[in-house]
Amino acid sequence: MTGKSGHKQIKTMTVTSGKGGVGKTNMVASLAVAFSRAGKKVMILDADLGLSNIDVIFDLAPKYTIQHVLSGEKRLADVLVDGPYGIKILPASSGVQELTELDEFQRLRLLEEFEAYDSEIDLLLIDTGAGISGNVAFFCIAAQETIVVTSPEPTALTDAYALIKVLFTQYQERDFKILVNSARDSEDAFDVFRRLSLAAEKFLNLSLDYLGFIPLDDAITRAVRQQKAFIDIYPNCKAAENLRIVASKLLEDDGTDRIKGSLQLFLGNMLKKDTIAQN
Repeated sequence: MTGKSGHKQIKTMTVTSGKGGVGKTNMVASLAVAFSRAGKKVMILDADLGLSNIDVIFDLAPKYTIQHVLSGEKRLADVLVDGPYGIKILPASSGVQELTELDEFQRLRLLEEFEAYDSEIDLLLIDTGAGISGNVAFFCIAAQETIVVTSPEPTALTDAYALIKVLFTQYQERDFKILVNSARDSEDAFDVFRRLSLAAEKFLNLSLDYLGFIPLDDAITRAVRQQKAFIDIYPNCKAAENLRIVASKLLEDDGTDRIKGSLQLFLGNMLKKDTIAQN
């Protein structure tokens, strides 16, 4: 957001996955906490619009969701809820089939609401649904950073490649950061990345960036049961240590060549790409 005084540069990151169940939302929650602890003003957009998850991870019970914004019943500021460390969360709806694919009117409505929102943030984290739906593509192509979460499971690797292929061949996206979750160790994680990277290079002539890995850690499961971010309640676990390294890498990459200037322009880019895709 820019406030009323002018356009402030913000960083936009989409966290996505080709397959469900790889821990994508857990990564978003803990990354948001890590960024907030680093002094950043963070907003999470739960872009899994028909199946909310972020509010569950943070043990929140939002009264309103993005559905009320898209329908015109509520303003964006009325729907945002406060998470830990000052994190702002725009919650998704749960079990609302019509939100799984936003139409042009709904995207324009969302754009208008962000334009009217006058509080500043430094960083927007978008937690998409899994798979290769139109919603996933729209949020990926508009953000400065696209982080693809995968795991050593063969189907997760196959589906991650399928997602990258769609975003590259249909939307000309070329920048992907790969985060491997639930790896036994660094060698296991890099082997997952190597196989994905080789496929992308061979069949798409595309180079991928290795962001890092999060190891198998019982602390993550315990945190989920307690509805907390694992980096928050188990800050000394191995998963939290690695997550902090990943967060630092993302903050060090200022994305100067990809800055779109404001969240309004981020959403405007989404609309522009949609128009291109339809023509």
